[in-house]
Amino acid sequence: MPDKSIKLLTYNVHSCIGNDRKLDPGRIASVIAEAEADIVALQEVDVLRRRTGGVDQAHTIASLLKMQAHFHPALSIAEEQYGDAIITALPTGAVKAGPLPSIGEARGALSVELLVGGRKLLVVNTHLGLRGRERIRQMTTLLNSGWLHGSSDEPVPSILCGDFNAVPSSATYRLATRSLTDAQLAGNAAPRATFPSRYPLMRLDHIFVTNDLVVERASVLETRLTRVASDHLPLLAEISFA
Repeated sequence: MPDKSIKLLTYNVHSCIGNDRKLDPGRIASVIAEAEADIVALQEVDVLRRRTGGVDQAHTIASLLKMQAHFHPALSIAEEQYGDAIITALPTGAVKAGPLPSIGEARGALSVELLVGGRKLLVVNTHLGLRGRERIRQMTTLLNSGWLHGSSDEPVPSILCGDFNAVPSSATYRLATRSLTDAQLAGNAAPRATFPSRYPLMRLDHIFVTNDLVVERASVLETRLTRVASDHLPLLAEISFA
């Protein structure tokens, strides 16, 4: 059993374009470095897109943090890609990536098995759609189709995180919390909104864990830097094995 907890950060980075309209992947890397996160789940990452200077944002952020990036494009147009990334320095095993049933913009998910002190941990990162019916289909897929069960038959302690575009009163959120624990409700602090970053009103970004994990604490990072770096605030949770 690992003697320390791990820190997981989920963050919709808005193509690394801040509220000041500045394009700055380095600023996003600074937010992550300050949080001292071991595992980072990013949404709205641009890779080789003309609109953001043709940079591979996943690789750029990972190299600034001296970590490895796994990237899944939810959307590909020629060589231009846009999607979700998991960045970590922990040893990784099986990686799964694929589309989710989508009505509007194409959506997908990315899962990575990690080794934490000899124990397996599965992290699934996603960015759900804008329509309620679509989100329910996407969440049902993530909960029922092997996404959360990893590559083995044995249940693996799992984390489902990302931008769910779903507030706690929504059917999508309620579906998730039937079998998973919301990290923001596990600690003593009151849950906080993550969007929009300047005046947070909605809790759209979540970290859900299976019952073989313990959330030590969870917090929304609201600083001068996070209020400008993206239109979402990052959510950080410290998690250990039960």
